[in-house]
Amino acid sequence: MRTFDISPLLRSSIGFENLNRLVDFASRVDGADSAYPPYNIEKVGDGEYRIQMAVAGFGQDELELVVQENTLVVTGRANAETETGERLFLHRGIAKRAFERRFQLAETIKVTGADYEHGLLNITLVREIPEHKKPRRVEIGTSPVADGRATLMAAE
Repeated sequence: MRTFDISPLLRSSIGFENLNRLVDFASRVDGADSAYPPYNIEKVGDGEYRIQMAVAGFGQDELELVVQENTLVVTGRANAETETGERLFLHRGIAKRAFERRFQLAETIKVTGADYEHGLLNITLVREIPEHKKPRRVEIGTSPVADGRATLMAAE
C-alpha cells in the first residue's frame, strides 16, 4: 500500500491548516517550484513566523517582495551590470540565477517586515486575527427569543 506524505505541501503554506486548500494548491502543475533558493520557515513565537531565504550573491536592490491577496512573491533578478562585468570566473559555485518563489498565506497572516543580512533574506510574518473571528465566551441562560417561540408553540 502506498502512503501519501503531505509534508511537501506544508513547506510553502503558512498560518492555516485547511487541508483542502493545501491539496488544491499542490495539485496545480506549473513546474515552477524548484529547490532554488533554499529557505526555512520557522515559528518564532505565538502567531509569529519567519521565512529565511538563502540568497547569496544578490544585493538588496536585486530582490523584490510583493504581497498580493493571499500570496507572498519573492523575486530575485541579477542586475545586468553585475552579470556582464569584467570578472572572469574559473568556477562559479554560488548560483545567482533569477528566481521567483511563491508562498500561500492564510487570510490572517500579514507580512510585517523584511531584512537582508549576510546573504539571508528574513521575512517577518504575524498572525492578526480580527475581533469578529476571535473566540468569545457566550453566557448560557434563557434567551428572550427562545422563550417567545416556546410560548407561541404552546399556544398553537
